Amino acid sequence: MGTTIASAGTGARYWLTLSIGVMALSASMTAAAAGTPVGTVIQNTATVNFDLGGAPVMLQSNVTTITVVERVDVAVTLQSPQTVVAPNDTNRALLFTVTNLGNGSETFTLAIDSVLTGDDFDPQPSATSIYFDTDGSGDLNVGDQPYAAGTNDPVLAADASVDVFIVNDIPGTVTNGDLGDSRLIATSATGSGAPGTVYAGQGDGGVDAVIGTSGGEQQADGEYLVSDVAISVNLAQNVSDPFGGATPVPGATVTYTITIEVTSSGTATTSVVRDPIPAYTTFVPGSITVNSAALSDVADGDAGEYDTTGAPMIVVRLGNLTQADGVQTVSYQVTID
Repeated sequence: MGTTIASAGTGARYWLTLSIGVMALSASMTAAAAGTPVGTVIQNTATVNFDLGGAPVMLQSNVTTITVVERVDVAVTLQSPQTVVAPNDTNRALLFTVTNLGNGSETFTLAIDSVLTGDDFDPQPSATSIYFDTDGSGDLNVGDQPYAAGTNDPVLAADASVDVFIVNDIPGTVTNGDLGDSRLIATSATGSGAPGTVYAGQGDGGVDAVIGTSGGEQQADGEYLVSDVAISVNLAQNVSDPFGGATPVPGATVTYTITIEVTSSGTATTSVVRDPIPAYTTFVPGSITVNSAALSDVADGDAGEYDTTGAPMIVVRLGNLTQADGVQTVSYQVTID
């Protein structure tokens, strides 16, 4: 908008056109990642200084105000890796995080969908299929609170998150190697729809709510892998210091020993052991062994190598393993820097 101000001086008339723009003033509260909080009032006043007949003059514009409306946005993020299950398993959980990406407080409804296309089987939602990770352990426990739609829908402040499990049973008809997907859906109670959709007066404090880029609804999928093979893996360490003792001082050598054993029927096909070299240590060249047989450090005809193409690690390929193969032992050494 423009404001024209007329001022008279001695023997002359001055006309001044003042343009007023809208801009956010610095606030005592720094906007969070979700953006400026809903209900924030943004004010702006412009001033103009000039001389009139040798005297300094200051003029102030009118004050403009904007009240920030609520943006409705949500993210759902899978936290669990691919989860190994067996036929007839019950209460197998996948962990997700639901985050309010909007700039105001928002209530979300949660839902599970285990009938998805593109996988090998449909997991079967358990009698109670959604829980909150009440104790923050990342594992489904007795104390975790069940979710009941419309009763304890999570209410999240801007930028706040909640960890949620979806829980499924595994059918008895699945076979080794089958994959089954399950989905968590979080939907804003205010509303959902195309980005930019306005819900008049439905935001915090009665301001408008506007649907953000997520559409007010988000989902993420987790995956179950059926394996009828049970494997035991154990990692042990032994320290040898330069003085003949076992104190982990700089210069000491640490021998890591990894034991792998199939403890059920079935075959673990193309089994590979990978162990990243720990921080603050250096790999000892020529120290890799499998079942006491030495392996070279380079990728060649034997079963292992010291791989430096990414984060340094030892890699040992054990091939197909069954219970009849017994314990497989991989070892290597590092020195403490």
